[in-house]
Amino acid sequence: MRIAGWIFAAVAAAIHVYIFVLESVRWTAPATRAVFGTTEQQAEDTRLLAYNQGFYNLFLAVMAVLGIIFGAAGATAVGAALIFAGCGAMTLAGLVLITSGPGRVRAALVQLVAPALAVIATAIAVS
Repeated sequence: MRIAGWIFAAVAAAIHVYIFVLESVRWTAPATRAVFGTTEQQAEDTRLLAYNQGFYNLFLAVMAVLGIIFGAAGATAVGAALIFAGCGAMTLAGLVLITSGPGRVRAALVQLVAPALAVIATAIAVS
């Protein structure tokens, strides 16, 4: 189960790095605006908020990757703690997204399924 947890944590990290790129690097690009359903003016008005939020996603991804690295290096408790913290926060953020309004369930599931599975697999592995 430990390897399954690492795989799901890696997938979650990759998704959140992608979200970082969308929010912090490409927020005002037409393709990104299409993904988030924003107009050019809305994207410009929220650019700084998205930039900041994107970095939160990046930091959660880094935490998950560090959890994998520490776990693979034999520091099981440290690795598990980092996966629980990073992937747990990703999962909770996805649940918040579901409650933020209609039409966000698909995006929330993309954001929360892999990290939730990482948390479950890691919990089984360390128990």
